[in-house]
Amino acid sequence: MLPKKQYYANCAATIIKNLEKRNMKGVYFDTGREAAEYALGLVRAGDKVSYGGTMSMEELGMKEALAARDDITLYARTPDMTYIEADEKVYSKAFSCDWYFMSTNGITMDGELFNIDGWGNRTAALIYGPKNVVIVCGMNKVAPNLQACIDRVRNTASPANCVRLEKNTPCSKTGRCSECLSPDTICSQFVYTRHSAIPGRIQVVLAGEELGY
Repeated sequence: MLPKKQYYANCAATIIKNLEKRNMKGVYFDTGREAAEYALGLVRAGDKVSYGGTMSMEELGMKEALAARDDITLYARTPDMTYIEADEKVYSKAFSCDWYFMSTNGITMDGELFNIDGWGNRTAALIYGPKNVVIVCGMNKVAPNLQACIDRVRNTASPANCVRLEKNTPCSKTGRCSECLSPDTICSQFVYTRHSAIPGRIQVVLAGEELGY
């Protein structure tokens, strides 16, 4: 095994042990393709499924794979939907789903999750509602501790997402968080997840690759 792959595997083993202490499940795969196949394989015929905004899923083709299934009920926002329409047709229905897929903006070696959200629909579903939450996460999102994780999300993930979404925020131009209150800010909700009240409800699928931001 290549040194970087071995390093990822070693880190993942530590994270998975710490997730278990926090009532969350963790699994690791060498590649994003394997991680996606595993995650998609959890969904059974008749299940209700939704997902939050995630570049990781998009890069792995998971959204298309779910949309291609005619044996499940999928709640997914389409580009033509306004926020009000998406809230009525997708976001509110996600809370009753069997499976909710997302990524995480950051994860610590100690198994803590940190997410920043604009509208809050993704973090709300993480916290409460769907029977199962599956987080597909590349090892590029791992940080040694919570503060490092927060710094990474605020100064790497959020600026990159603002560029992707064409937001007129200071960080989209400078690459650095400036604590803005811009109308375009995507940093409305800061959610720190240290424990799952329901054992195994949250499952983190780690991939030994860089995925998303």
